[in-house]
Amino acid sequence: MIKYGTIALLLLLLISCKKEYTAPLPDITWPLFDSSGTVPLTSMTRQKIEGVYAITEGSDAFGESAVMKCSYTANGSDTTYHFSLFCQKEVIYIICEGKRLDSTILLKGYWRNMVNTETGKIRLTITNSNGASQLLYSTIADSVSGVTVTGVYGSGDNPPDKNIELSYLRKLRTTRTLQIVAHRGGGRTSDLLPASENTVEVIKLASRFGATGVEIDARMTKDGVLILYHDETLNNRLIQKNGLVGPIENYTYDQLYNLVRLKNGEHIPTLRQALNTVLYNTPLHYVWLDVKFSGSLQMLRDMQKEYLLLANAMGRSLEITIGIPDDEVLQNFQALPDFTNVPSVCELTPQNVATVNARIWAPRFTLGLQIAEVQNMHAQGRQVYVWTVDVPDNIRKYMNEGEFDGMLSNYPSAVAYFYYAKQ
Repeated sequence: MIKYGTIALLLLLLISCKKEYTAPLPDITWPLFDSSGTVPLTSMTRQKIEGVYAITEGSDAFGESAVMKCSYTANGSDTTYHFSLFCQKEVIYIICEGKRLDSTILLKGYWRNMVNTETGKIRLTITNSNGASQLLYSTIADSVSGVTVTGVYGSGDNPPDKNIELSYLRKLRTTRTLQIVAHRGGGRTSDLLPASENTVEVIKLASRFGATGVEIDARMTKDGVLILYHDETLNNRLIQKNGLVGPIENYTYDQLYNLVRLKNGEHIPTLRQALNTVLYNTPLHYVWLDVKFSGSLQMLRDMQKEYLLLANAMGRSLEITIGIPDDEVLQNFQALPDFTNVPSVCELTPQNVATVNARIWAPRFTLGLQIAEVQNMHAQGRQVYVWTVDVPDNIRKYMNEGEFDGMLSNYPSAVAYFYYAKQ
């Protein structure tokens, strides 16, 4: 009895001492940036500031180079623009907002290392003598040379006190199109992002992380509402502890909405909310609907068709494909009327791809580069997206040696770096 009591006590101590890892966003307030004299940057300036930069100071922290890319989040008539820097070292990104103060460009934001919990504030400046005049006043789109970005960065909420300097090298790569698809709407909850996976909040962040499209997980509630949620069951990995357990399909949407909060406090969103977010709030132009439920796909197909029509009416470039991950979903997909004309992405064999006339074949990366198979798909007028590629060396290899048209990753910022920086 004493033996079992000792074991129980040790287990209790281990559980009570378990460390909770977090990577909270630092307070990025910068009085100079927020002063009344600052004004938004023009579209021409935002376009010209994009490019590949050498990191001439601070390379020990961020690597030897970084890619600067602009994105936006729209909220009705109000649009917020962000400048993301995707760094060469590990999986590090920097996300800033930009303004002009007289003839100086100011960028304020934060940086994050995705392989650990390191994060901190960053403040960047481009002065008139360091090339701001070219970016602010020149009407020639390609008139960018000799631009130098200087600034400081710090750790956590500490004042930024370490120097960083970047020098403009060249424009972003445009010779090849690659769909950069963020897994689970933008990344996994376990990677300590500012928002939980499969939420409208993380979808709004996806383009800042470098994504051009998102993969989201579609499930159905007990009362037939399509929602976003990856796992089959409610569990402590994804939700705040509340006593509810068991399969998602055992609960109505109202029960999930009122009783469940995801790890960062969000509600489980409906698929309609997610597609509204993509269409009206982001520059994303691809959605992969990963089917995680059994039964008819007609409701999913109807929503896909509805949002494709809405995008077309807006003049918005948007592709939405229904994912086919297994044989059961394949059979349910084939039960749809005119299924060969339904846009789909098929993870199964090339024969299955041909049977459903999928627009995209999506093999897992562990199958290798499959050059011949990819070329055969291209000959048939189809695209090929590889998944899920997270290790930087694998991202580089599959991008440089493969012939894929898209890449699904939990780290779209790493994919964006290797894609845009390649000459």
